[in-house]
Amino acid sequence: MNRSHPALAFAGTFAVLVGAWTAASSVSAQNWPNRSARIVVPFQPGGGADIQGRILAKKFYESMGQTFVVDNRSGAGGMIGAEIVAKAPADGYTLLFSTASLAVNATLQKKASFDPIRDLAPVSWFSSAPLVLVVHPSVPARNVKELVALARRAPGKLNAGSNGSGTTSHLAIEMFKQYTGVSVTHVPYKGGGPAAQANISGEVDMRFTGQLAVLPHLKSGRVRALAIASTRKSSIMPELPTLDSMYPGFDADNWYAMFVTAGTPREIVTRLNGEIVRVLQSPDMRDAITRDGAEPVGSSPEELGTYFKKEVEKYAKVIRAANVRLE
Repeated sequence: MNRSHPALAFAGTFAVLVGAWTAASSVSAQNWPNRSARIVVPFQPGGGADIQGRILAKKFYESMGQTFVVDNRSGAGGMIGAEIVAKAPADGYTLLFSTASLAVNATLQKKASFDPIRDLAPVSWFSSAPLVLVVHPSVPARNVKELVALARRAPGKLNAGSNGSGTTSHLAIEMFKQYTGVSVTHVPYKGGGPAAQANISGEVDMRFTGQLAVLPHLKSGRVRALAIASTRKSSIMPELPTLDSMYPGFDADNWYAMFVTAGTPREIVTRLNGEIVRVLQSPDMRDAITRDGAEPVGSSPEELGTYFKKEVEKYAKVIRAANVRLE
């Protein structure tokens, strides 16, 4: 009598089950999306991520025929919403539309129960929103060189406002201090609005801010722009030099990007990436992005993955060198 060994029989059955599951998963991925999905925006409604995310959801519905609902889950600097996606089923029905804060908080939020690099899969870098270095008109510096010289003559006398400890506007200040070797006093505020008012009134001498938010104040002469904080020139303020051109490697960009749960089938990631690249070509999407003070980008999943890891490493160095802690 020829009887199979129980272990071999189990192995054969297991292989059949795995094969069937793999085949079913592949078919499911090929049919994606066949029901509504949600785009988690880890910030409150009305901000840049929310505005761009909602237009993207509308474009996805138009091209894929399924509803994509924006789900605002703010808190912990964007990490509450990111955690929802990191721990969701890897089926492409829970997406994350986040910002550079994700790279910052990978180091800053020490109690996070997930790892953004390990537990999230990159889809596409969506847009770039470079920060602008601005000063109050009373500051006797017409360019970055003069500002640095002024700060060196009076260490700690100049103060710099931010949107709060641990925000990209704060870390841009710390980067400025580390790259230039100057000492300025950081003054954190509870949000961009109070920080802007403090700069306009002269309560703080300088700050890093978004392009669109500061344009009205530049035109009225209430603040003066000195440089763009990202590595690429701004199409909105092309006359401004980049800090990278003076201090190679300086890059403070509040970018926007899409991620999904790690392990999401490649077919779904590829489909999403193709949809995003296509959406970025539409005039109304590009107009919406530039109206928010950002620049359309678009990338492959691999390009975003490489960039995101570099961003996490960059901010980790800044945070550790400055001993930044959440208040």
